[in-house]
Amino acid sequence: MAEVEADASKFEAGPRKLAGLARWAVRVAAFVILVLAVNQVFNFGFFVGYTLIDLRYYYAIIALALFCCFIVYPARSSARTLAPSWYDWLLAVATVVVCGYFLVNALNIALRGWEMAPPETAVYFSFVLWLLVLEAGRRAGGLPLAIVVLLMSLYPIYTEYLPTAISGFASGPVYTAAYHAMGSESIIGIPMRTFAQLIIGFLLFGAALQQTGAGKFFMDLSFALLGKVRGGPAKVAIVSSGLLGSMSGSVITNVLTTGIMTIPAMRRIGLRGTVAAGIETCASTGGVLMPPVMGATAFVMASVMNVPYADIALAAIIPSFLYFFGLFVQIDAIAGKEKLKGLPAEELPSLGTTLKEGWYYIFAFALLIYMLLVMRREALAPYYATPLLILLNQMFSKKHRWGWSDVGRFFDDLGSLFANMVAILAAVGMIIGALSMTGVAATLVNDLLRLADGNSFLLLLMGALTGLILGVGMTSTAAYIFLAILLAPALIQVGLNPMAVHMFIFYWGMLSFITPPVALGAFAAASIAKTPPMKTGFEAMRLGSVIYFIPFFFVLEPALVLQGTASEIVTSTLLALGGIALFAWSLQGYIPLVGPLFGGRLYGLPLRIVLLCAAILIALPQEGVPGWSDIELLLAALAIALPVVALAYFQNRAASGHSAVA
Repeated sequence: MAEVEADASKFEAGPRKLAGLARWAVRVAAFVILVLAVNQVFNFGFFVGYTLIDLRYYYAIIALALFCCFIVYPARSSARTLAPSWYDWLLAVATVVVCGYFLVNALNIALRGWEMAPPETAVYFSFVLWLLVLEAGRRAGGLPLAIVVLLMSLYPIYTEYLPTAISGFASGPVYTAAYHAMGSESIIGIPMRTFAQLIIGFLLFGAALQQTGAGKFFMDLSFALLGKVRGGPAKVAIVSSGLLGSMSGSVITNVLTTGIMTIPAMRRIGLRGTVAAGIETCASTGGVLMPPVMGATAFVMASVMNVPYADIALAAIIPSFLYFFGLFVQIDAIAGKEKLKGLPAEELPSLGTTLKEGWYYIFAFALLIYMLLVMRREALAPYYATPLLILLNQMFSKKHRWGWSDVGRFFDDLGSLFANMVAILAAVGMIIGALSMTGVAATLVNDLLRLADGNSFLLLLMGALTGLILGVGMTSTAAYIFLAILLAPALIQVGLNPMAVHMFIFYWGMLSFITPPVALGAFAAASIAKTPPMKTGFEAMRLGSVIYFIPFFFVLEPALVLQGTASEIVTSTLLALGGIALFAWSLQGYIPLVGPLFGGRLYGLPLRIVLLCAAILIALPQEGVPGWSDIELLLAALAIALPVVALAYFQNRAASGHSAVA
């Protein structure tokens, strides 16, 4: 385990192990953040009738979380094993002092418009906060994110020197710094407000799930249900990563949590190392796309669209199911083609024992889902589900019952999570601030529309490529925000559904985790499987290839994101399932009940490509082929596919007959 963590550190900025004063400082800061959040959400008024105004609340959160960031995240990854140095403490204290100044002057900022007319002292503090946020973003999100944020945060200063198409209103360094520090659309913008109002509660719930042993329960449950079937450990990876991924909201964390068990198990049944690591990468990526808790980006999406989070979670149900269905079908085809079996029953956990030891987790999830989707109280839901989870754990679990050391580890996890999320979201907020100051977002929308000549498909291709590129150097949240500001309005103006458009952008921002040359999720899985990282990345890209098509399906057919009538939703989903199944079978060269698809024959590859085209025709909405209806597309696809499938069936039957005679 220690070796895996050491290898994984190459691919993601990570926290250091703390002890002594540093550890207690982070625990206290995390506890105070939690108290502030609970007080604000429930409007307790600290039980003395005094509630912080929102601006003071945001500055307090930034002060405490960035304090944790400079203590938890070292300046260099090689310093993870070292205690915080004097300059880490200096930056941590400086953050508290600077944010404390803005907290004290919050009323002046709000009432006197300091972001536009700052006093001299506020300007100095603004520059310092700008630099602190950049450094915190670098430590938590990596150097590529810091470079992008630096260049974009300076955009108002050099925008007048750029070509007309990408230039905007210029501002001097003084006003740029003031706007970033005190404006309502920069550091304290949509990302930070979303964190303070929504995300804290879900991080709390996720940390509690991990500390109470929910991860092991879901893993054992997956092994008990699917471990014996053909390719069982690979299917376990899909289910367990799907269940756990929505807790952490991080692809790499998900890989390192579930992959330690699933990848060795997959290799034991005969899967090649690159395939095992690729499956885990794809499953972990899909976990972050799956409701009910989908990570920070989904909450930011709800804020950007100004809709309840429940609407985002509901819209994500069918697309995430289609992705996992395609992955599941591919793995079953691999297992059938390579004649892979499951694990022996004696090596698997008992279903009855597993449910007996962890049944209570289901009630906490049920309460969370009920409050999210039925009561639509997303801000309050995790604050009710978390105490219930901890209470049930203390009552019914002997193995995972908390002692004081477990409480301490719980706040250690919270401090690290708060530090990471605030550092990244505050940095990303400055991208929004720069675009807001220059007014370039509106002009770029018109330029994009003119460049694409109103062609929605060309705009979608531009968005997909841009999202993939941005995802290489930025977090998925940063990539989503950037495209939501610049591209989403153009796509909506050409007549595409807003929910489908924003979900399209969300998906393409996530794809960099399985797409070389970066493919951080695949590289983390490769560190467990001990396989070549780049080869693992290409294997993950091949296994997860269906996800490159699914966003086009639902953006052209909004019924797949529940934006349509019941009959449209059912019809579109069934067609998509059929097309994705055929796509997965043709990609792997194996169809259940038919057998291998022309294995070793020269004409095998061309005929499988024909099946791939037929699969896309089945799943593709009628809007993708003007002048054709869904029925006509289905009939055309069947006319192409059925002769090919029949040929494979009769060839396999003849081959088995010859084998029997021989």
